[in-house]
Amino acid sequence: MIELIPALDVMDGKCVRLTQGDYASRKTYRDDPLDAAREYEDYGIRRLHVVDLDGARAGRIINHRTLERIASHTALIIDFGGGLQSDADLAVAFECGARMVTGGSIAVRKPDTFAAWLKRYGSDRIILGADARAGMIAVGGWEETTSIELLPFIASWHEKGVAKVISTDISADGMLQGVSLQMYKEIQKAMPALYIIASGGVSSIADIEKLEEASIEGVIIGKALYEGRIALKDLVRFTERTD
Repeated sequence: MIELIPALDVMDGKCVRLTQGDYASRKTYRDDPLDAAREYEDYGIRRLHVVDLDGARAGRIINHRTLERIASHTALIIDFGGGLQSDADLAVAFECGARMVTGGSIAVRKPDTFAAWLKRYGSDRIILGADARAGMIAVGGWEETTSIELLPFIASWHEKGVAKVISTDISADGMLQGVSLQMYKEIQKAMPALYIIASGGVSSIADIEKLEEASIEGVIIGKALYEGRIALKDLVRFTERTD
């Protein structure tokens, strides 16, 4: 069964969404992300993906107080990412209640540090973020596209012990036009033991069903929830199967 993971993208302490990673496209949906987190929990959601968009851009953790409020007022398992570039950032994230963290830019810019985190905390708590634009890894809040190809990048970290990856096709993110199913199938075929979490493009329950049929382990849902394309009540049939 597929794991459903709503996304809370945070800027200035508020719940927002971008389109294709463009900060100029920012749209605010909730003034208090905790309200959204509590609502998800009420509908049986157990996991949350919190992204510090300010931190991703600045290269350091910024919205840790928002993380702390959500962690201390819900029982949600929180995966946190955005701006984690040092041991100090990681310590703050864990101290503020993150159960897991996702590292994307750091895995590119400071691979030795990311490898040390993986060794120290284990593959259950350190997740690889592998986000791509036209098949190439993008970093720094997706504002910089590298010359690193997606599949070899993931494979190299899988060989070093990464067991879980969150991968976003940036061209699909926020577009509500469907998931990049073929991309996830290619990752899955190359690395069948890898726990793959799809992100970007989810527009309907049908997209979730397609990923589940393809045996993709998890899916992050963002804009489709905020825009009402997917109702929380429609997710209950998935969450009930995990009870």
